[in-house]
Amino acid sequence: MSAPAARPRPTALRATVLRAERLTPTLVRLVLGGPGMASFTPSEHADSYVKLVFLPSAPAELPLAPDGRVDLDAVRAALPADQQPRLRSYTVRSFDPQALELVIDVVVHGEDGIAGPWAATAEPGDEILVVGPGGAYSPAADADWHLLIGDTSALPAIAVALERLGQDARGHALIEVHDTEEEVPLTAPEGVRVQWVRRGHGVVGLALVEAVRDLPWPDGVAHAFVHGEAGTIKELRHHLRAERGIARDRLSISGYWRLGADDEAWRAAKKAWIGAIEADEQAAGLD
Repeated sequence: MSAPAARPRPTALRATVLRAERLTPTLVRLVLGGPGMASFTPSEHADSYVKLVFLPSAPAELPLAPDGRVDLDAVRAALPADQQPRLRSYTVRSFDPQALELVIDVVVHGEDGIAGPWAATAEPGDEILVVGPGGAYSPAADADWHLLIGDTSALPAIAVALERLGQDARGHALIEVHDTEEEVPLTAPEGVRVQWVRRGHGVVGLALVEAVRDLPWPDGVAHAFVHGEAGTIKELRHHLRAERGIARDRLSISGYWRLGADDEAWRAAKKAWIGAIEADEQAAGLD
């Protein structure tokens, strides 16, 4: 029996902030580029994402892998435990291979978090490390209609998916925001209704769940993309699987974040969280 292939050493590209734009009070668009992005290979998926690498402190010179990218394992080995790189995932809004420009939209909530405060003050010339891309979802061509659900964290992926739908596509897109100031222009086929769900000062996700429950349900087979706060996603998953009968293979669903948990804590708990949900569905006889 042959030995398993060795895991490739994780590497990152060096990117430079080219432009920054405040789209809404809570959403900043960053355009990243520079010669370090020359080897970036875009993903075909609508939910394509990259991870930005934040270094509380960095070696005087970042160690490089043989391919010229930054060697993240070597970076970790050079830093103490309390100064390790911290990664944050963001949807690729677009990538221009000729101009080598990668566009991402970052949610900003004051001084909370790592990426948000950085994005809020980012200026041309600032540097950041980029890992990826990854991704798994694209709108299914054989779907009778499409369902796109999320909060602001999922807005970039929903925007990309809407742009990729055929002009004859049917469906619904529901996006929860705080108020009208968080709404952005979206391009969607005429047959796809975009609904902004404004929660105001209400509980995160509550208005979104209610809006989905009240949704007129079209005939035919749906393909759904549902992402956002973990507690909200758990409720929506039960509704869509148990009450609406959407099969697992027709549903891209995940908690991008969780109320009361930072990214590291949520990633540490997420696998068990998913396992518990799947066990409950199996016990309920769902496919």
